[in-house]
Amino acid sequence: MTLTRRGLVAALPSLALLPSVARAQDGWPDRPVRFIVPFPGGSSPDLTGRVVAEHLAKVLGQPVVVDNRAGAGGNIGTDAIAKATDGHVIGLSINGPLTTAPALYPNLPYDPVKDLVAVSLLARGPQFLVVNNDLPVTDLPGFLAHVRANPGKLAFGSVGAGSGGHLGMLDLLGRTGGLEMLHVAYRGFAAATLDLVAGRIQAMMVTTAAVLGQVQSGQIRAIAVTSANRFALTPQVPTLAEQGVANAESYGWQVMVVPSSTPAERVARLATEAQRGLREPAARERLEAAGFEVMATTPAEATAFLAEETARWGGMIRRLNIRLDG
Repeated sequence: MTLTRRGLVAALPSLALLPSVARAQDGWPDRPVRFIVPFPGGSSPDLTGRVVAEHLAKVLGQPVVVDNRAGAGGNIGTDAIAKATDGHVIGLSINGPLTTAPALYPNLPYDPVKDLVAVSLLARGPQFLVVNNDLPVTDLPGFLAHVRANPGKLAFGSVGAGSGGHLGMLDLLGRTGGLEMLHVAYRGFAAATLDLVAGRIQAMMVTTAAVLGQVQSGQIRAIAVTSANRFALTPQVPTLAEQGVANAESYGWQVMVVPSSTPAERVARLATEAQRGLREPAARERLEAAGFEVMATTPAEATAFLAEETARWGGMIRRLNIRLDG
């Protein structure tokens, strides 16, 4: 086929794109990609994972299949991401498996720093301090006064020792005078919330997404939120800082991770696409409706954040000598 000079000039812009497209694709992926989510279908991490996976499938040219690997608070699925060797596994993880598990489990089968690379923070949500409706308190000062007047007689729930809710409550009680409450550990948020509604426990520190429906329906009462500013979906609930507890901001968060063997250019590409996908209006609306704030960071920002969270919460676990078997 012969090109005229005019035809060649017209073709130059599209021809110029070919090398950059080839470099960007680099032959990867050449088969379906597995997106491991260490929690069951229908969970909050599962929602975020599917939002990101849907976008990646569009731009990578291969199916991105969500693989729910639940168990051990996210450690099983996170371990599966860390141990993947076929080059076609990416995943999502959260606070526990990445920043507190190393301090909690003496025999953790993976090292979050050595075995995983942070691609991008995806989303985060603050925690509510929620109480049973029969508890005679309506705000944080009233709650703290009630706990102080009943040392060791009131109970708070969490999804386990060293979980975000457990550490958040210990942090709050410690900051406000070392107040004493009993801790009751549950296998999941659903069981803990049922007992809170029934009055078998009196309080809980829990991610907003896990109990937003119960708070909005009036089944339980939210008296504080751990974010820097009031939570958009419950603007009536004041922050801890507004009620006299400074520097206690905390969040539950989700981050995309890949095995440490992943090439740097692939990490950068995945981060760029995660950012693009999360900034699409439909994706943002889905996550915000579930109680999350979209993050969409660079790998460097995500790595620095994980280091800060590990120092904060891992350090607290070690100071309090909280240890789990496994």
